[in-house]
Amino acid sequence: MLKNKEFRMMVSIAIVITMAISICGYALCGIPAFIMSILLGGSLTVIFIITTKKRYEAISSLSSYLEKVLAGLEAANILDQEEGELSLLKTNIYKATSTLQYQKDLLTKDKMALANAIADISHQLKTPLTSMIVMNDLLKTEDDKDKRMEFLQTQSNQLDRMSWLIQTLLKLSKIDAGTIEMKTEEVRADDLMREAIKPFGIQMDLRNIRYGTNITNVLLKCDKNWTVEAIQNIVKNCIEHMEDGGELQAFTNETNIFTEIVIEDTGCGIAEEDLPHIFERFYKGKNAGKDSVGIGLALSKTIINSQHGDILVASTPGKGTKFNVRFYKTII
Repeated sequence: MLKNKEFRMMVSIAIVITMAISICGYALCGIPAFIMSILLGGSLTVIFIITTKKRYEAISSLSSYLEKVLAGLEAANILDQEEGELSLLKTNIYKATSTLQYQKDLLTKDKMALANAIADISHQLKTPLTSMIVMNDLLKTEDDKDKRMEFLQTQSNQLDRMSWLIQTLLKLSKIDAGTIEMKTEEVRADDLMREAIKPFGIQMDLRNIRYGTNITNVLLKCDKNWTVEAIQNIVKNCIEHMEDGGELQAFTNETNIFTEIVIEDTGCGIAEEDLPHIFERFYKGKNAGKDSVGIGLALSKTIINSQHGDILVASTPGKGTKFNVRFYKTII
């Protein structure tokens, strides 16, 4: 503290003022006034030194606290119940460091999520890529025309799978990054469902899957193109988990709080332990198909959530699954 130039100057000024007042008191009133001035000035100077020392110690403590925070160490709580400028400074510093710590935790979680996503993507791409490499090597030595066509068809299927996976991951990344703006418009539910089911018509006919609908012309406030894609992923999931001759149902419900499209199948259902995880990226449940990636439902959930909606799911193993695609009329 004595090394501080400002502190030394203030003590010197206090001593000079005390001596000046004491001399004036002696000249005017004699020795008693001189002694009183010395005692009073000395007391005030000592009080100033003590309070300044405490303030410097508090500032030094705050400095050490900030050094620990900057070093990434776990810092103790510095809040107190006292009043004053230093307490206000402590509060503001604590708020700032708490915010920094929160942001650091978020960055750590983001890094872990990114690392896991990259690992999952690498794993998903590795299988079709390895298959294509093997098929390519076989094509080099295969003379049988039928075999070559079989290998080429396998490669084509794997390329389609890789293309779908990459496009889906790019869409998810864009939505997560907030670079895609959902254009809200009023869309009729029956038009939405009709467009969503259209690509599956031939597949359903070939597998004798019946489609029953009771979709009314209620209006939904959503982005039509993105919502169609979300529903298509749900329909695709339903069809993949149904045996030939199954049935797919779709209908609407409307309340004062939300409007929803309900999609229900008669498939194998989802195991109870898998239900909480089916919207997680790359999660594959017990009844997942061999070519399932586990990302279609995750994309659907992300799309609907980004429009202030939600997807609820209920399932009975062996009896089917029901998806409620819900759009809230007020943001909750």
